[in-house]
Amino acid sequence: MSATATSASQQTIEQLAVNSIRTLSMDGVQQAKSGHPGSPMGMAPNAYVLWQRVMNYNPADPIWPNRDRFVLSAGHASMLIYSLLHLTGVKNVVDEVKVTDEPAVSLDEIKRFRQLGSKTPGHPEYRFTGGVETTTGPLGQGVANSVGMAMAEKWLAARYNKPGYELFDYNVYAFAGDGCMQEGISAEAGSMAGHLKLSNLCWIYDSNHITIEGDTNLSMSEDVGARFQAYGWNVLHVDDGNDLAALEQAYQTFLKTTDKPTMIIVRSHIAWGAPNKQDTHGAHGEPLGDEEIALTKKVYGWPTEPKFYVPDGVYEHFQQGIGARGAKAEAAWSALFAKYKTEYPELATEIELMQQRQLPAGWDATLPSYAADPKGKATRDVSGEALNAIAKNVPWLIGGAADLAPSTKTLIKGADGFQAGNYGGRNFHFGIREHAMAAAVNGMTLSRVRAYGSTFLVFSDYCRNTIRLSAIMEIPTIFVFTHDSIGVGEDGPTHQPVEHVASLRAIPGLIVLRPGDANETVAAWKATMEQTKEPVALVLSRQAMPTLDRTKYASADGVAKGAYVLADAANGKPQVILIGTGTELCLAVEAYEKLTAEGIAARVVSMPSWELFEHYCHKHPEYREQVFPSSVKARVSVEAGTTFGWERYVGMDGTAIGMHSFGASGPLKDVLAHFGFTTANVVEAAKKVAKC
Repeated sequence: MSATATSASQQTIEQLAVNSIRTLSMDGVQQAKSGHPGSPMGMAPNAYVLWQRVMNYNPADPIWPNRDRFVLSAGHASMLIYSLLHLTGVKNVVDEVKVTDEPAVSLDEIKRFRQLGSKTPGHPEYRFTGGVETTTGPLGQGVANSVGMAMAEKWLAARYNKPGYELFDYNVYAFAGDGCMQEGISAEAGSMAGHLKLSNLCWIYDSNHITIEGDTNLSMSEDVGARFQAYGWNVLHVDDGNDLAALEQAYQTFLKTTDKPTMIIVRSHIAWGAPNKQDTHGAHGEPLGDEEIALTKKVYGWPTEPKFYVPDGVYEHFQQGIGARGAKAEAAWSALFAKYKTEYPELATEIELMQQRQLPAGWDATLPSYAADPKGKATRDVSGEALNAIAKNVPWLIGGAADLAPSTKTLIKGADGFQAGNYGGRNFHFGIREHAMAAAVNGMTLSRVRAYGSTFLVFSDYCRNTIRLSAIMEIPTIFVFTHDSIGVGEDGPTHQPVEHVASLRAIPGLIVLRPGDANETVAAWKATMEQTKEPVALVLSRQAMPTLDRTKYASADGVAKGAYVLADAANGKPQVILIGTGTELCLAVEAYEKLTAEGIAARVVSMPSWELFEHYCHKHPEYREQVFPSSVKARVSVEAGTTFGWERYVGMDGTAIGMHSFGASGPLKDVLAHFGFTTANVVEAAKKVAKC
């Protein structure tokens, strides 16, 4: 926009639409007295061109499977997407799968920006606001999610598209700022996308050279475009972020590019009311103020009153553009899918099940079971066998590892690797990029495939921010973490997780499962696949552990309840309760046998998942007392990690055997004995708390 004021009545409908996005953003932030008006104002022309002229998207059905995806990675600019959702008439979505007649963002919700319970929170939130494809805010997460979304589209197209039936051909667009480019996750994700030649992926880099502390030259001097060219991207430049024709030309170039992802670097400018005003505060957390808004609206030729003003014709303009185009595209797709269902009924059923987050009948029919074995198997090995059994029956179970699939046992046997030129592969090679892997897997899960990513437990810290976001979004992403304790042995404390399980358990909405033998591992996978709203962290061992005799001890089906009585006192009235999890469950069982032989009444509780236990007890309050009788104060937990949190279950009179330091390098048996993970130590602790 020119800094010369043009009255609203003299502006073209396109200028009115762009300035409606800007002024709604300004007014929303000002009314909330909180937020970031500068970025949405600067990106408004770009967003307008993308939504109105380019995107294949139906506002009346924002979960249409073949829609283009829009990700606002610069989540602080949330008023941009809220203004777009409002002006384009996007409908609301309930529980991911149901579109309602209500608007996703009404004008009243714009006025309630950043207020408790509004549909317009400070950063865009998936599930909370229809049309928001992923929760963003932590910078770089959105662009990394978008890579996963683009990977999912390539996989869906490779599996389901047939001659004459191009069901999946959508594109993924992500708006990012200087902060996203500085975060390391964007480098990981960008490198991965370039290697995979994801031609359906377009990042729009709003290069306004501003961060919270001031000009980006304070901390950043590289040529971002050259960096992404080195990654194998097609890099385009638009020098004037207000030039609608140049912006559209850049998008058309992206649409014609078939062998690489595209980055469009846009130099945005904002017409402020005050001369020479810089976007240092408005872009990063401060409203403009009433006086500055009045001056800026004057530049736009906009009335200062009423606030939240949308000129006549703007709503209709968007309906005639993206609305009509999207409705026509979806209608054609639906007609095509109806024919597809007749010709490829089994594949069509897969697509329908995926979209509803449902599993096919008999998906668990071939899960393995294991006979008693004193030597047993490592739970990572059993996990790989269970994964492959499920993969035979759930074709859309796909994933991989951060360069560790042979160690994490996450390769799907007989399947190809997902690579440029072979997008139908089910084994994803994420490279040594744990953070981008986790975020990409979230993006894949948001695309409705069942996706998993894996690495060693000690490296879960690299994934933590993304795991947290999966829990916030309530999506069933699967994280497979192996090498779960000081049992790693010779690798030493840098590779021996101590605090990691406790830190994962601290994330609300994340299910942590640490199975204690082969059959518990299979049951853990079953429980994982049945989740529709909660992500799961499967925590698995490198070392073997005994496979328990289930004719002697309770069935591993108890895993679904999170904790269950594995072995009990003869009269059902224990003097002491031993709680075991993971590789240490066998120590609790061995201690139980010794205590029983000495005439001490003991109970073993296997507790692979605190979260599943609490969920089950919430529905069945009596179960807690059945497993942990309040009359039995003598309790011992044993886990080769920090004891943090175990006081919830052992109580003030019990004791937790665990780690109080980092590990040490040495042979497995020596390290475990050194830190007290022996049957004798468990027996001694039990006798002490039971005062025997």
